[in-house]
Formats: sequence, C-alpha cells, structure tokens
Amino acid sequence: MLAISLAVVTAVTGTVLALTLHSGPAPAKLASAKLQPRPTVKATPPPPRPHKKGPLLDPFTGERIKKLDPVLAVKIDNIVYARPQTGLQSADIVYVIPVEGGLTRFMAVFSSHFPSVIGPVRSARQSDLDLLRQFGKPAFAWSGATPHLVPFIERAPIYDLYANLVGGYYRSPNRVAPYNLYANTRTLLSEAPRASKARDIGFRFGSLPAGGKPTAKYSVKYPAASYTFRWSAKDGRWLTWIDGSPAEATESGQLGGRTVIIQYTRIATSRFEEYGGRPPYAQSVGHGKAVILRNGRAYIVRWSRPNLEVGTTYTLRNGKRMLFQPGQVWVILAPDSHASYVNAAKV
Repeated sequence: MLAISLAVVTAVTGTVLALTLHSGPAPAKLASAKLQPRPTVKATPPPPRPHKKGPLLDPFTGERIKKLDPVLAVKIDNIVYARPQTGLQSADIVYVIPVEGGLTRFMAVFSSHFPSVIGPVRSARQSDLDLLRQFGKPAFAWSGATPHLVPFIERAPIYDLYANLVGGYYRSPNRVAPYNLYANTRTLLSEAPRASKARDIGFRFGSLPAGGKPTAKYSVKYPAASYTFRWSAKDGRWLTWIDGSPAEATESGQLGGRTVIIQYTRIATSRFEEYGGRPPYAQSVGHGKAVILRNGRAYIVRWSRPNLEVGTTYTLRNGKRMLFQPGQVWVILAPDSHASYVNAAKV
C-alpha cells in the first residue's frame, strides 16, 4: 500500500516538475494569443507618374516653338515716306507709340521669327525705355535720339544696338534719307550674344472668352495719325488701315494682328527736350481701360502694370484674365483724355 502511494506521488511530482520546466506559455495563453486580431497593414500607394509636359509656347504669341530665342526690339518709322515697312509681318508684338507732331512710330519686338531685314529704323524716345524694361535685357536697335536722352539709353539694361556703334545697318538707294536705314537681323543678333530670351510679360492665350461685343472695325485717332482695324474672317486677323489707307508690307500682304490691344493711357510730356520742345511720353506703368479685339469681337478690360520690371495684365470685368488669340499682338498706346490727345501733338 505504501509502495503504491510512493509510486503515485513520484509520478505526480515528475509530471509537475515537467510542467514547471516547460518553457512555452500556458495553454490558456496560447489560445488567447491565437484569438488576437492581426494589425491592419495599409498598402503603400504607387509613386505618382511623372507629369508629361505640354508643348513649349512662345510667351509673346502663344504659338508652339522649339526653343526660346533672344528678344530683339527695333524702332521703326511710320511716317508716309517710310511706308511700306519691311519685317513687321514677322514681329511677335507691334507697339504703336505717339511721338512729336501728333504722329506715331512702331516698336517691333521679335523673338520667335526673325526676318532677314528690318526697317526703316528710326530714333528712340523715353516711352521705349519703359516698355523695354519688361523684357529683361533685350537687344534694342535704334538710329538716334535727343542728346539729353542718349546717356539714359546707354545706361539702360539693354544690348545697345545704336546704328553708329554696331554693324548690320545700311542705306537703301530706293528711299530718301532718313527713311532709308535698314538692318540685317542676323548681324544685329550677333552683336547681342547674351540678350534676354522671351519670357512672361503678362499675355495669356486660349479659347475665346464669353461676352464681348461683335465688332467689324475699331478706330484710334491721334492729332496727326489714325488707325482702323477691320476684322477679316478670311485671314483670321484684324487688318490695319493707317491714315485711311491699307497698311502694306514689302513682304506682301497687309499688316495686322490676331489680337489688337487699344491701351488707353495718359500721354504726358517727356522730360527730355527735342527740337526746342518736349515730345509726348506715353505712360505704360499704372492702370486704366483697354479695348481688346479678337475673333471679330471687342472686350472692355482693365490693364495694370505696377512697375517697370513686370509686364501688363489685362483683366475682364468678371476678374478673369483676358485670353488672346495665338499669333501676332498689336498694342496701341492711345490717349485716354483730351489733355492726353493735346500732349500727343507736342513739339
């Protein structure tokens, strides 16, 4: 009897010892561990696909280009003896600027297309320097200026392509002086190897905005010059008449832009005397009203240029930016009042 009890005790003791020495968790704990939910692991999203860039567009015309090229601005005469002009059909932008005697001159800006010849080249004015600042350091071709203005042109942030300093200019025997000075663009560009490339100056291009008034023609008058822009659905452009006659180009065809901006501004008098008086000075910094012509319609907008270092924005009445039709743009700095109209006739 005692032997049996000792055997039982010994067996139980061995079992307990075996259970005590077992290194794993208790069965109850094992069951509890199996019932615990697995932590949720969120899948890592795939990296975003690289954004596919669209075509490179010229900031001056909104047209496709292969690369951005230097900016060349040329002052071109517009008196009757200077017509028809050469090279204007290739310009990205054509500025119409009031000068002395109630007349106007062009400042043509080239970057995406360069004609072989430009002219007739004429003298610079204070208004030109203000417009040029928005382009960075462009090349500027001009034939002269009042002596008081010349030092300011020389110190301006431009590549100075004064006709008496650089090559590329020549006199045509088919015109009388001073309306016979022309320039070879390839030579001019070689004289400005690091001129600024085209950049954003405030223009926006796109589909035809809502609104606008159907318009067949629009006229602008200066004391001794007039412009009329007539919409040509066939050409898809606003064809230009100057002083009542079609504005022709020597390259063939009539001058005119896809978009025309009549920017009404204050015409003051320049601080630089010329021929014993002060010529008109069209202010391009500030804000005011403008009429923009595109696709046979006229839009009333607000223009704004806060300082010389930036371009001009054109805003619709609803606060959205006015979109231009891709192609050549004309900007006409027009008198905004009777006083400005009178000042445009100074000298």
